[in-house]
Amino acid sequence: QVHLVESGGGLVQAGGSLRLSCAASGRTISSYTMGWFRQAPGKEREFVGLITWIGSSTYYADSVKGRFTISRDNAKNTVYLQMNSLKPDDTAVYYCAADYTGWRASRLEADFGSWGQGTQVTVSS
Repeated sequence: QVHLVESGGGLVQAGGSLRLSCAASGRTISSYTMGWFRQAPGKEREFVGLITWIGSSTYYADSVKGRFTISRDNAKNTVYLQMNSLKPDDTAVYYCAADYTGWRASRLEADFGSWGQGTQVTVSS
């Protein structure tokens, strides 16, 4: 099973940017679909976006489309979430997750077999 560790979270003002990293160990993630999810206080965890192995296609939740970008560096076994134009509503714990299929572009948590511990992102107004 792959071990995932997120980093890069912190406190930022509205309109600012952050880049989250998800470093993998134990297995190469180059053939996995990698997803990002977030959980705000008092809310359920929600899908943010994903990047597939095949074609490196990306998909995003409507709430972040045009502001967030997912990329992957297979040589570093790392996936990134670039977050721009941040809003207070983006405040949440952000998690990366691995879907072992690689070809699937599922937004369902149940389809992701490995999860990181999360990193806190706080956006002040």
